[in-house]
Amino acid sequence: MIMNIDIIFKIAAIGIVITVLNQVLIKAGRDEQATFITLVGVVLVLSVVINLISNLFDTVKTMFQLY
Repeated sequence: MIMNIDIIFKIAAIGIVITVLNQVLIKAGRDEQATFITLVGVVLVLSVVINLISNLFDTVKTMFQLY
């Protein structure tokens, strides 16, 4: 199975949006909200990565499953 490039673009888009929001909030003097937005972005990317790892383990499990 070849990894889709869409996933890389999704993670990059999340990173860009979070970075822009973070900078806007820091310039507005809302450092706490900027930190919270950064944390939300990390959780979103981690959820995508955990889903990919879960799919990998399922693929390996079915590949080595004995009949």
